[in-house]
Amino acid sequence: MRLFAQQGYDETTVEQIAAAAEISPSTFFRYFKTKEDVVVQDRYDDLIVEKIAAAPAELSPIATIRWTMREVFGALDVGEIEEGLARGRLILENQAVRSRSLQNMLAVTGAMSAALATRLGRPADDFRVRALCGACLGAMIESIMTWMIEGTQIVDLAKSIDDALEVVENGI
Repeated sequence: MRLFAQQGYDETTVEQIAAAAEISPSTFFRYFKTKEDVVVQDRYDDLIVEKIAAAPAELSPIATIRWTMREVFGALDVGEIEEGLARGRLILENQAVRSRSLQNMLAVTGAMSAALATRLGRPADDFRVRALCGACLGAMIESIMTWMIEGTQIVDLAKSIDDALEVVENGI
């Protein structure tokens, strides 16, 4: 991310990234399929799935997702939030990264859906569970985009996401 900020995304090569990380380009490709994945992949997707499984049993499906997002995004420190903002800006600015980000969102929807379906005793590909997770991700994306574009205070990100999910849960 430092190299992208210094020289620009398109101008940064895989070889430069590998050199900065003190690894070979072939090692780079063991961890990332593409340069875009450096921006798109993060630890939060797996953490979201873990938190869905760990949510209190008495929570409804949407309450489970809200609890999960508060746990994940409420625990971020300022540095992690700033890095997320930088990633988001790269996604908005670069078509290849934006395309890869969409693929990642579909994968995240599938992973969230499978975790929530397991909690509910439903099949992993249950349409209603996928629709709920898709709606939640859509609300979160809107919240994150507003935060990025309008310059909302960094400390408000977790609350903004929870507010967006509250709309999914209760309507307008």
